[in-house]
Amino acid sequence: MANRLAHATSPYLLQHADNPVEWWQWEPAAFEQARRRDVPVFLSVGYSACHWCHVLAHESFEDEATAAYMNEHFVNVKVDREERPDVDAVYMEAVQAATGQGGWPMSVFMTPSGEPFYFGTYFPPEPRHGMPSFRQVLEGVNSAWTSRRGEVGEVAERITGDLAGRQLDHGGDGLPGEGELAQALLTISRDYDPASGWLGGRDTKFPPSMVIEFLLRHHVRTESGGALEMAEGICEAMSRSSLFDQLGGGFHRYVLRQRPDGALVPHFEKMLYDNALLCRVYAHLWRATGSELARRVALETADFMVRELRTAEGGFASALDADSEDSGGKHVEGAYYVWTPAQLREVLGEEDAAFGSEYFGVTEEGTFEEGASVLQLPRTEVAVDADRAADVRARLLAAREERAHPGRDDKVVAAWNGLAIAALAETGAYFDRPDLIERATEAADLLVRVHMGDVARLARTSKDGRTGDNAGVLEDYGDVAEGFLALAAVTGEGVWLEFAGFLLDIVLQHFTGEGGQLYDTADDAEQLIRRPQDPTDSATPAGWTAAAGALLSYAAHTGSEAHRTAAEGALGVVKALGPRVPRFIGWGLAVAEALLDGPREVAVTGPVGGELHRTALLGRAPGAVVAAGATGGTEFPLLMDRPMVDGAPTAYVCRHFVCDAPTTDAQELARKLGG
Repeated sequence: MANRLAHATSPYLLQHADNPVEWWQWEPAAFEQARRRDVPVFLSVGYSACHWCHVLAHESFEDEATAAYMNEHFVNVKVDREERPDVDAVYMEAVQAATGQGGWPMSVFMTPSGEPFYFGTYFPPEPRHGMPSFRQVLEGVNSAWTSRRGEVGEVAERITGDLAGRQLDHGGDGLPGEGELAQALLTISRDYDPASGWLGGRDTKFPPSMVIEFLLRHHVRTESGGALEMAEGICEAMSRSSLFDQLGGGFHRYVLRQRPDGALVPHFEKMLYDNALLCRVYAHLWRATGSELARRVALETADFMVRELRTAEGGFASALDADSEDSGGKHVEGAYYVWTPAQLREVLGEEDAAFGSEYFGVTEEGTFEEGASVLQLPRTEVAVDADRAADVRARLLAAREERAHPGRDDKVVAAWNGLAIAALAETGAYFDRPDLIERATEAADLLVRVHMGDVARLARTSKDGRTGDNAGVLEDYGDVAEGFLALAAVTGEGVWLEFAGFLLDIVLQHFTGEGGQLYDTADDAEQLIRRPQDPTDSATPAGWTAAAGALLSYAAHTGSEAHRTAAEGALGVVKALGPRVPRFIGWGLAVAEALLDGPREVAVTGPVGGELHRTALLGRAPGAVVAAGATGGTEFPLLMDRPMVDGAPTAYVCRHFVCDAPTTDAQELARKLGG
């Protein structure tokens, strides 16, 4: 019998709809039920592509005896962290403060008032490696609740008080300047290994998308060769490693150095946000250098998103799972992506299999598990028959299509679709791929039609064209506005500038606090034990800095002092954090580069898609905004009073609406924009 999750829009929650656990969604009725029964709340937070979330579910939540104990002694609440990032952030902060670490699945026991008192992540079905079993945890928490209630209450009150009393250093009134950005670059350089091309000495390597964007912008503004060298090195290392799907394009979540031979092994889930951010980064690297590798990776990543993640409604799904069925029908991680020499021979024949094994690093011992290898390219370019390599890649991809595919989380997340819109619009413009611009426009249409509704208040998610119940958070407003602004620049359609303005006005009205600080939830959102507020990047730009970047771009488009002042107020945190922990505020550093450069405003009076418009879009000036169309068009304030010169298409490069002499020459325009 299905539980209360049967009508959820989240695929992750729907995966648990048939559990014997009597799950609730996060809702007031669940906590009222806990108060009425006088039992604790067990909060389980995860997401669809999370491998260990599935393991815990199979081992414990699908077990009848364990479920019966949970139902008797707890009210059990299941949350998709991608639908409710606010709930995830608040309780993850508590988990990390109490245990020194965090992760998913996140397991939290709390009072009926939502005050947490015991935490963990994954618990095994029996004691293992010093960890208690999940059943032992349940019994221990129940015992404490029934026999030591006063002690539990004191712990919950102390933890909640500590969280509520935390003060964020948001940098005060100062703006990041040359000194802070130079120090951030120096800190990154100390973390960079030129031999491997990776950042950091840790065994786990996540793609540092936002840091690379900062490096590219810093290079253009300061002509720093070191910044460009690091950006190129990191991008080449990622694209040649097993982090990148060498057959189908697109990036996995991260890689681990967990084998004695030092081989990097990916965690195979593919997230929309990673691929959107990296597609844009590689397109910008090509714009800066003309690198053929960057061009190929940008286009293959864009094509992957359209082919594998696009939904029937025109949006983009959240993720592909890491797991799928192997040839024996067993559900295992990476089965869709790995190859043995025997499998290569079966598809390619002996001669081409030998070529493919050498080209993709497939060995008899294997670089993954059970003699299988993850495909990767040599660390440096080697002479190879390009036509033969392309033929081998195509045949392997066709054979892989016959395998059982990983599951897909069809949930459309507003913020991540905003990132995808920006990436696809710009990649389509750079490489003359109008189909990619069309896909970006269709995703934007979906966000307006389904997620925004009639009042410009964003819904966080939708599925099958139906919105979820959860309100958009700050990253949704910042990233969707960023996507709309990129689409406006590429298409010359001012309606996207107008929609971005609607969203950013909501940011000013409902997400902004004293001294320029921003909050992750609106002032009229559901009140949790703490109003979440985090200016640091994780896998995606922080909502704080995403909003700052969109506010700055919108101000450059419109001349709005209110939006520029808000952007500047939000960037104080970059001054405080950038020099010390640049990898955790990379997007803020990238926005600060745009601020120091102006940003430049480019008005192209002439045909959309013409030579001057394309030159403007390819301009490398950090965060430059572009408006194109007929002079005097009311949709773009930048085009007002910008006439053509001698009847020819004309470009104006401005800062704060004060413009240089107009030009009709594309090469001169390129020089003005760092080309």
